[in-house]
Amino acid sequence: MKKIVLLLVLFTIFSTCKKEEVKTIHKIEEKPKPVIKYGYNLDKFKVIQDTIKKGESFGIILDRHHVFYPKINKITSSVKEIFDVRRVRAGRPYTILASKDSTETAQVFIYNHDRINATILDFKDSLITAQRFKEPIKTVERIIEGKIYSNLSNTMDSLHLNPNLTWAVADIYAWTLDFYKLQKGDSFKLVFEEKYIKDSLFAGYGDIKSAVFKHKGKDLYAFRFIPDTIKGIPEYYDEEGNMLRSQFLKAPIKFRYRVSSRYNLRRRIAYYGNRVRPHRGTDFAANIGTPIIATASGTVTESARRGGNGNYVKIKHNSTYSTQYLHMKRRKVKRGQYVKQGEVIGWVGMTGNTGGPHVCYRFWKHGKQVDPFKQKLPSAKPLKKSIKPRYLEFIKTLKYQLDHKQLPVTAPEVIETIAQN
Repeated sequence: MKKIVLLLVLFTIFSTCKKEEVKTIHKIEEKPKPVIKYGYNLDKFKVIQDTIKKGESFGIILDRHHVFYPKINKITSSVKEIFDVRRVRAGRPYTILASKDSTETAQVFIYNHDRINATILDFKDSLITAQRFKEPIKTVERIIEGKIYSNLSNTMDSLHLNPNLTWAVADIYAWTLDFYKLQKGDSFKLVFEEKYIKDSLFAGYGDIKSAVFKHKGKDLYAFRFIPDTIKGIPEYYDEEGNMLRSQFLKAPIKFRYRVSSRYNLRRRIAYYGNRVRPHRGTDFAANIGTPIIATASGTVTESARRGGNGNYVKIKHNSTYSTQYLHMKRRKVKRGQYVKQGEVIGWVGMTGNTGGPHVCYRFWKHGKQVDPFKQKLPSAKPLKKSIKPRYLEFIKTLKYQLDHKQLPVTAPEVIETIAQN
């Protein structure tokens, strides 16, 4: 009986201990993930980030990080086909990956051209390499709407949009809309692309896909379309397939200018005793150094400095039309050179007979100077008949987006379904 009691006591103690047994959990510490950037494990290097200072060269920077000039010269000659080290610019950021030992010698040099593009020079081994690097970009479509109260710039600023987008819009409508004649109450809508690095860091704008300006009660549409898929050159057309780009721009200066004197054959000038002194040009006032652009493509027939004209350029566009640009600070083009519409040909100045900084724009038709604002100028080539049906189908979605301020609409069938409902 005593043995049975003893066994029962031992069993009870064992059961109690089993229940009260504490399980020890061994926490396994996870190793931190390596930091990978530009294709390198940054944990294996001493990372030095800096900005190129005024007067610094590629050689000076590497010498400061313990790379000697025989090696610098070898790097320079090895990578010259991809990267010209003489073109590094003050203010540009760069990254150096240096060894982690006591010497801290530079092994990789990364030059940032902008937020997206960089060039990587790797010279840690005997084989020296250079390669381009591009940050992965996420493109997002965005639609905005604005109303004009004073001018386009102020409205775009109020929408917290970068001036680059304002300039892009001005370029699209440069042939069809005078931005200095916008009226209070005019409005616009834009569908455009924004680019982001790592989903949050703004990296600039992409294409303006479509736009509409309501001016004087009329809707002026613009749709980006590539008519020739082989050439791949985009143009902007209206809702009927007419190209917005005319053969001639309205002004030789982009966006920021003031017409200070118009074409006037009966102009009287007090300085000359109130005599009639015909003005056969149109003066566009702008700050000294403002770029002057060719209003149409053509060949430079004159590029010189002469008398009251000062520095000037004359362009022949075809057998009918020529244009001339006077009082430049400096000329960029030479006689015989072919220039494209919108290309910079010089800069606003005060050379020759002039009382202030401006460009005098002169316009010839059949060898006679005329007022460009009173000419019915030819338009650029329209869409081919064979392409127009494809274009009209293509813009269905884009037009619906603008009219209803709705993103995204993926297909014309969706538009038709919505319209039926």
